[in-house]
Amino acid sequence: MEYAENILGTIGNTPLVKINTLAKELPCLVLAKYETFNPGNSIKDRMALKMIEDAEADGRLQPGGTIIEGTSGNTGMGLALAAIVKGYKCIFVLADKQSKEKCDILRAVGAEVVVCPTAVEPEDPRSYYSVSKRLAKETPNSWYVNQYDNPSNTKAHYESTGPEIWKQTDGKITHFVVGVGTGGTISGVGKYLKEQNPNVKVWGVDTYGSVFKKYHETGIFDEKEIYPYVTEGIGEDILPKNVDFSIIDGFTKVTDKDGAVYTQRLAKEEGMFLGNSAGSAIKGVLQLKEHFTKDDVVVVLFHDHGSRYIGKMFNDDWMREKGYLE
Repeated sequence: MEYAENILGTIGNTPLVKINTLAKELPCLVLAKYETFNPGNSIKDRMALKMIEDAEADGRLQPGGTIIEGTSGNTGMGLALAAIVKGYKCIFVLADKQSKEKCDILRAVGAEVVVCPTAVEPEDPRSYYSVSKRLAKETPNSWYVNQYDNPSNTKAHYESTGPEIWKQTDGKITHFVVGVGTGGTISGVGKYLKEQNPNVKVWGVDTYGSVFKKYHETGIFDEKEIYPYVTEGIGEDILPKNVDFSIIDGFTKVTDKDGAVYTQRLAKEEGMFLGNSAGSAIKGVLQLKEHFTKDDVVVVLFHDHGSRYIGKMFNDDWMREKGYLE
C-alpha cells in the first residue's frame, strides 16, 4: 500500500509543466515548476516544515509552543499545517493589503490572525514586522520564525526544490526565473543549480515599489524606490538576509497591472489557476526574451494558488477599479 504517514509527507516532488500559449513568442522551451501541488497550495510548505524541524532540533521550539510569524499568507499556511500535525499553536501577522481569502484560510486551519497596516515604515510599531516581534516577546513558550532572515528557508530550497528541478530537466536547465520576496527560493535553488553548472543564469522578478533591482545593480538601498504596491508575495522594502545577491544574475521589474493581467491570462490561456506572483513571473520571462536562444530550457517557478485571489485578480470589478481592465 502506498500512503503518506501524515500530510507533511506529501510536500515536494511537484511537477514541471510546459508553458504553451503564453510562451509561443519565445525561442526556447519554458517549463513551470508548479508548486501549488504542495498540500498547502504553495512552495512555502517546503521551508515552513524545514524551519520548524530545525527549530525543534536546536530547542528554539519547545513542545506545546506557539509559532509566531509575519506572513503574506502562504508561509503561514505551511506553518499551520505542520503545527497541526506536531501539536503547536500559531499566531500570524498579515499586512492589510493581503487578500481576505488568505486571512480566512489561515483561520480555517486554526491560526490566530492579526492584521496590520501596509503603508507604514518597517520600523513603525504598527508594521507587521514590528507587531510579530512584539507578540513573540509577550507570548510565553513562543518561537518567532522570521522567514526573512532564517537560514533554514534558503536551506529547504537548496535541499529539495533545486535538486528536483535539476533532475526533472535532466541537467539541461539554462535559466531559472522566480519572483523574489524573502529570497529563500532564489538563493537556495540558485546556489544548487550553479554548483551543478555555473553557466545556469538565475533571474529574479521584482516589482515597482521594491528595492531589490536597484540594490543589486548599484549596491544602493534607495528609499525613494519604496512605495506601496498591489502585487502580493514579491518585492520588499527591506533587505532580507536570505537574499544572496551574489547568486542572482539580474532582476526584471513587472508592473502591478501586468502581474494582475497575466495572472488572469495564465488561467484563461493555459488552464493554470495560480496566484498573483505567477502572473508577474511569466511576464518577467517574456521581458527577458532577448536573453534566450532556441536551445535554452527556462524554468519559471509558480508559487501559489488562484483560490487566494478570487476577490482580487480574478474579480473583474476589482480589476476595473484598479484600471487593469478596459
